[in-house]
Amino acid sequence: MDSHKKRSLTWILIALLSVSSAVCQTTKKPVHKKYPIGGSAPNGARLKAADLDARLAKWRRTPMPFDSEKLAARDVWMIQKLVTACQYLDAIYWRQSDPDGLTLYKQLESSKIARDQKIVRMLQINGSRWDLLDNSQPFVGDEKMPAGHALYPAGITRDEIEKYVKDHPEEKDAIYNERTVLRRNGSELQAIPYHVAYRAFLEPAARALKEASALARDKAFANFLRMRADALLNDDYYPSDVAWLELQNPRFDIIMAPYETYLDDLLGVRTSYGAAVLIRNDHESRRLDLYEKYVPEMQQALPLTAEDKPSKEGQRMPMEVMDAPFRTGDLGHGYQAVADNLPNDPKIHAEKGTKKIFFKNFMDARVNYVVIPMAQLVMDSVQATKVTAEGYLATTLMHEIAHGLGPAFARGPNKLVDIREAIGASYSGLEEAKADTAGMICLQWMIDHGYIPRTKSDEYYITYVADLFRAMRFGAGEAHSAAETMEFNYLAEQGAIKRDANGRYSVDTGKIPAAVAALAKELLEIEATGDRDRCEKWFSHYGSFPPELTKSLDAAKNVPVDIDPVFSFPRKLQ
Repeated sequence: MDSHKKRSLTWILIALLSVSSAVCQTTKKPVHKKYPIGGSAPNGARLKAADLDARLAKWRRTPMPFDSEKLAARDVWMIQKLVTACQYLDAIYWRQSDPDGLTLYKQLESSKIARDQKIVRMLQINGSRWDLLDNSQPFVGDEKMPAGHALYPAGITRDEIEKYVKDHPEEKDAIYNERTVLRRNGSELQAIPYHVAYRAFLEPAARALKEASALARDKAFANFLRMRADALLNDDYYPSDVAWLELQNPRFDIIMAPYETYLDDLLGVRTSYGAAVLIRNDHESRRLDLYEKYVPEMQQALPLTAEDKPSKEGQRMPMEVMDAPFRTGDLGHGYQAVADNLPNDPKIHAEKGTKKIFFKNFMDARVNYVVIPMAQLVMDSVQATKVTAEGYLATTLMHEIAHGLGPAFARGPNKLVDIREAIGASYSGLEEAKADTAGMICLQWMIDHGYIPRTKSDEYYITYVADLFRAMRFGAGEAHSAAETMEFNYLAEQGAIKRDANGRYSVDTGKIPAAVAALAKELLEIEATGDRDRCEKWFSHYGSFPPELTKSLDAAKNVPVDIDPVFSFPRKLQ
């Protein structure tokens, strides 16, 4: 047997043992014990947060009901199967994010003690024991959040990984593979494929997808479900991603894959599982046709050299406005995304394009409960009236379009390389900031060419800035917050955002278009060159939270930071 086959078998054995251990942990008989402040938790952890009520108040519980009245019984059954598949992917996400937090969650979920239920809710919101809104500090236990969560061996550093790859160049592709778990085996590092490491959960998820496909009345969607079921079991998502992009105005849709890298602050390459069940909003979806039409021209309008902005002509850019009655994984914990641009595979971007999905029920909740109330307390009172749901939809739409624009790869010394690999841990924040600012360039292009009334310009730029204030409250450890803190500092430096004597902010509408364009140019060039050092220096320079902003945001301390969705379907953790 050659060494490659031996190593493959070793990976499988290690993975099976890991899965077996994880399953055993989660099937223990729950132990319920009241937490004294500072005392021991059921798993030996210590409760640190004495202010659970205040922490939970930052997340507004918001119903996201499933309305089945207008659906055929067959469609409802299909959706129930899709929900089941999503629940299995949530089980994997927890094991990627915080396996010990999952153990604690399962120990407390049936407890009748009020404090235990508050801890369960905090665990559910964050998908871990680390409070996203407290710079990812633990709210239970003393363990600091690992930079790579459970995707890497405990205590490993980026320098150690890079040295190992230098000494073992033949293993680089596996070590940097976005869908492998990295583990130690003596002095070796082993990259275990996701479909091996998480097979105990992927098999029933795939089975549920195939059962859903048998109920789907849309043949193309049914075929996609079968292809995605196969992808879960072999980690080859390209064929099903293409099939997904080719769906024509689907009545029902899903997101179900390891796409995002938000959990990986170590290398910035490993993905976590996310899932959502989607039902089309026809009226709102039809309004997006205008934007889709001009995506190729927007790409060419970006301030980059021609070689760094590959043509988008002929690519499909489907845009869907959907209601999401159920979400799990990285779409169900922490920051509640109101839109997505997927897949993230640069090969797909270059060859096929991307799909833009807008979660209408989540967007409405954010605007009504967070963005507008914050603007009324933090911004100039006259400008606050120009923060609108329409402006928020437009800026969010352009943000998602811009995720698929700009360079597809970074220009390495001898070849094109994945931008995520080139930039490393700072990639997520960089990409979010690029999407914000390049999206505003695209919006300005639409205004300049008469496709959007020029009278909307102030409304859209002011709404864009209002959303910066919302996202900055997530803390330095969250990619969107890091991005928008940097954007705020740069725009304030340029005089595009100003603070008055009363601590309220206003937008200089004459200066902000040029300032945003200059910032977009910097960020696009960083991605095109893959210059990690330039990126880290830029974010270091503009990444500090201004003390005076902290004082201003205190006026909005009673406005929730985000929503905590409550679904009609139960959250079943395997």
